[in-house]
Amino acid sequence: MVVIRLSRGGAKARPFFNIVVADKRVRRDGRFIERLGFYNPSAKGGEEGLRIAQDRLAYWVGVGAQTSPTVDRLIKQAAKQAA
Repeated sequence: MVVIRLSRGGAKARPFFNIVVADKRVRRDGRFIERLGFYNPSAKGGEEGLRIAQDRLAYWVGVGAQTSPTVDRLIKQAAKQAA
């Protein structure tokens, strides 16, 4: 099964997450199929905190990829920012 989930990066006290499409059996920060965007929870000031490629997201959901609950929440948040 293919899932859309977060992959953690960044430093010890400064998390940074990539939104990736990966096989469910692969570990969290392991191999992925495609990077769809990023989420930076510690973005300050004018820094961009969230970016998602909506066209690629629609494609992967259309072919049956499941989203994690956290990615679902971030998708709703991105849609609210765009509106």
